[in-house]
Amino acid sequence: MNAENTFEAHRSRLFGLSYRLLGSRSDAEDVVQDTWLRWQQADRTGIRDPEAWLVTAATRLGIDRLRAARVQREHYTGPWLPAPSEIDESPTPEHSAEVAEQVSLAFLAVLERLGPEERAAFLLKEAFDYDYAQIAPLLGQSEANCRQMVHRARERVQAGRPRFDVPRENHRRLLERFMQAARRGDQPAITALLREDAQLVSDGGGKAVAVIRPLLGAVRIARLFWAAYRRQDPAITWRMGTVNGEPAILRYRDDALAAVMVAVSDGERISELFTVANPDKLGTAVTAKDGGASW
Repeated sequence: MNAENTFEAHRSRLFGLSYRLLGSRSDAEDVVQDTWLRWQQADRTGIRDPEAWLVTAATRLGIDRLRAARVQREHYTGPWLPAPSEIDESPTPEHSAEVAEQVSLAFLAVLERLGPEERAAFLLKEAFDYDYAQIAPLLGQSEANCRQMVHRARERVQAGRPRFDVPRENHRRLLERFMQAARRGDQPAITALLREDAQLVSDGGGKAVAVIRPLLGAVRIARLFWAAYRRQDPAITWRMGTVNGEPAILRYRDDALAAVMVAVSDGERISELFTVANPDKLGTAVTAKDGGASW
């Protein structure tokens, strides 16, 4: 197998790792491209395990980029959320379930709590099933240190994950009911669909209308949607679709995607809402448009 074919055989794995590390499709694509350039320039005659070499290169490039990104995000306007990788208005259930299990925005938001090397160790172990003997030399750490990093990361991720395993269709119906209530500006209905301690995080990046800090409490969130309804823009339409395979609300202005919203729920009430409205992030996602239902 020549160099290009070998690389292409592992491209999707490298992108999946890089996207989980960085929470940005464009950054992940840059890491994959940089890995390809290094692969082209490498003396491949001495490389016995191409996959291990490529994963090591992509991981180290990803960690470096994540460190730099964290410094830049200190000056970001408002909360920073991961950028969607895939937006679909009419997904098939099979494809949506496959994608959502791997890269939901809610899961990526939880990963933001981890440091760069901690995040890499956790993903290599939990998402890619590497053992500690493989992870240690890749990160330049001892196996004992890697075990500790993964253990700490697992605890932090577990604390941030939903407490309930909600059937996908139940979650979608709940989000659809929320969309209908929000579209009407129905404060009582919105409040009833939210946990009392619900949180909304909105990422506009200073380029779109968004709350500049997390909004806490069902009543305050409901009041926000009521205020938005009062200023209703007739050019806005609401549709159900998916983002990274999970049910999502898609908002369009004059048929141009303006925002996406995903939620965490127990199947009966919503505990967290994540909205990405930064046009730079929406513009990098792969979008399938095939006529979703409008509201």
